[in-house]
Amino acid sequence: MKLQQYHDSYFIKCFFIVKDSKNHILAQKEDITSGKFTLSVENNDIFEICFTSKVLNNEYHQGAVQEVFVDIKTGVEAKNYEGVAEAFKLKPLEMDLKRLEDYSEAIVLEFKDMKMRADEMRNTNESTNKRVFYFSLFSMICLITLATWQVFYLRRYFKAKKLIE
Repeated sequence: MKLQQYHDSYFIKCFFIVKDSKNHILAQKEDITSGKFTLSVENNDIFEICFTSKVLNNEYHQGAVQEVFVDIKTGVEAKNYEGVAEAFKLKPLEMDLKRLEDYSEAIVLEFKDMKMRADEMRNTNESTNKRVFYFSLFSMICLITLATWQVFYLRRYFKAKKLIE
């Protein structure tokens, strides 16, 4: 996140908060002007990132302008390979190979996820196809039954009125 202020930052306070779909607070910072913030989670979810600016002295700084630049990285691209290289004492070529290995694993996992979603979509399509078939069969049986009943009813009606024999 990069935060840029055009007025005196002494009178402007900026806050940010990160919540998940269950409304749990995952990260929260107050009175920030700039910085890099990281968040690691185990499972996929929908996250809400909220930035709030408050002007302390409203008389003189009513039109204060702030710009917030948010660059969100997920998965392999969020990993800090310089830290990994220092921790395991890897050479630059080994670090590049580790990065490529992680990217290839991410691609394989993405393909597995895509295959799983394709299977779910196929199953949903087949289930919907069966339901539509049975609904149309039921509709046809209802229409044939009503048409047959209508023919017998009209025949009886016209015989009662002595229009046909």
